[in-house]
Amino acid sequence: MNAEDRPSRATEAFFGRRRGKTVRPQQAAALESGLRAYKLDLTTEAPADLRALFKANVSAICLEIGFGGGEHLLHRATTAPATGFIGVEPFVNGMAKLMMAIRERPLANLRVYDDDATRLLDWLPQASLDGIDLLYPDPWPKKKHWKRRFVSPVNLDRFARVLKPGGKFRFASDIDSYVNWTLLHCRAHGALAWQASEAADWHRPYDGWPGTRYEAKAIREGRRPAYLTFVRK
Repeated sequence: MNAEDRPSRATEAFFGRRRGKTVRPQQAAALESGLRAYKLDLTTEAPADLRALFKANVSAICLEIGFGGGEHLLHRATTAPATGFIGVEPFVNGMAKLMMAIRERPLANLRVYDDDATRLLDWLPQASLDGIDLLYPDPWPKKKHWKRRFVSPVNLDRFARVLKPGGKFRFASDIDSYVNWTLLHCRAHGALAWQASEAADWHRPYDGWPGTRYEAKAIREGRRPAYLTFVRK
């Protein structure tokens, strides 16, 4: 994509901190070697067929934005070896945790990116993804920070560009205001159709859902998660 055709960033970066606790030497070593093996190089042109990015023979490509500690991404990449997964996580500690997990069990159907997901979305070819997951993103609860929520008109434009017709955008959150925000923004966008046939659908976890630590915390604290699925028209 040429610079003049590239959408502007939504506003400020959608993520907050880049680092948490000090990364231990063993984690740092796994992070360094893991990024050498798995990180996408956005300074080169993306292949027209994203399957070329993976060592495995894959038939579909899915993206997870903000994978946290990688629990869900690891589960999906392990249980669906015929699908290529790209995971984005700018938080160093989360990326280090994932690299530690795959150090002993390499995954040929996995690639990662450790910076702003909008840069990756702009790098990807049009209609190249079968799915996008945005699971428990930072809700930026204060109204003055809502502009930093990842779901926005400009980012939904990005989703619509890279998703294949019939591709799915899945969004999970325990914050009611962000769930409503996402429903309203997707409805207003027009390229994404909400898939729900009955009231219980949006509180029913996805098939094969392994759960996440964020979800477990939300349930302990009395918040009910919602699971939304939108299909690219």
